Amino acid sequence: GIACRLQHTRNRQRSAVSRAPSHADKVLQATQSSSAAARSQIAASWHRSVQKHGLNPDEHRAPERIEQTELNHRRAALDTFMMLAAPRLDALYTLVGQSGFAVLLTDKDGVVLDQRISDADTAAFENWGLCTGADWSEEREGTNGIGTCLTERRRVIIHQGDHFLSRNTAMSCIDAPIYGADGAIIGALDVSSARADQTEAFNRLISAQVAQTARAIEEANFRNTYTPARIISAGDDADGATLLAVDDSDLVVGATRAARTLFGMAGTGPLVARPAADVLGREDGPTGFERAERDAVKRALARAGGNVSQAARQLGVGRATLYRRLKRLGLDET
Repeated sequence: GIACRLQHTRNRQRSAVSRAPSHADKVLQATQSSSAAARSQIAASWHRSVQKHGLNPDEHRAPERIEQTELNHRRAALDTFMMLAAPRLDALYTLVGQSGFAVLLTDKDGVVLDQRISDADTAAFENWGLCTGADWSEEREGTNGIGTCLTERRRVIIHQGDHFLSRNTAMSCIDAPIYGADGAIIGALDVSSARADQTEAFNRLISAQVAQTARAIEEANFRNTYTPARIISAGDDADGATLLAVDDSDLVVGATRAARTLFGMAGTGPLVARPAADVLGREDGPTGFERAERDAVKRALARAGGNVSQAARQLGVGRATLYRRLKRLGLDET
């Protein structure tokens, strides 16, 4: 197979002098192990890179960048999503940019649509291929933060030698997937560094912030999609916003990916409208629909410091409507 031919090539190139295994040696050894892929998610990705995508870890080609016309088309298709994401990318970059990180936003195919990089670091990151228009799909680049995040649909940290291609092993990439209002994956949020002193412990700290920002982008996009509806927060999920959109007839007409999973709804696509009471369960009293609504109102009031007008704006309702809800739910503005 491909892996055997690549290993044979590596063997012929080896010097007779004993030396430590190269990165490519380690990758190819792992891909030939019958148990490595089952034990390690990184090894499983390496295996896909060789067996499914036919990649060689020693390739030194430049990262692929799509044509500007194609990039413009992809960006136009996600114009509203990018507009909503922009201030959240700015906020994340404010936190990590001074430490030499780049912040990247991609589409579902792993093509970089937007970036936040310091002027001093721009040339270096472009040399690495960490720039708008670059294709970081796992099919193109093998194991990497963006591509593996999108392939496995989960948060990942791909630290230096976890990468498939040898030329990418100086990078540390921290990623979280972003889901659209229809429950389908819409892109990935990436924070990358090429600092030699980057540590795995620091990566884990950054990962929490990346996940929080991805969740904020997902929530903003969902709220914008269902602007006329009442938005109910149905719980907490570290990996995504758990939101339901309820119309004037008290029917659930939209749900985020996390909410779809929580309530056993269709994973993607339009929902069959269902009464909110059926979804959340009125029979459970304060642990069902009422509790979800109470919690949403209480969170809004807490964020607004008890200011009812400000809380009403957060919830997308009028001040008088919120006062009526407070009374019905047995709450007051304090």
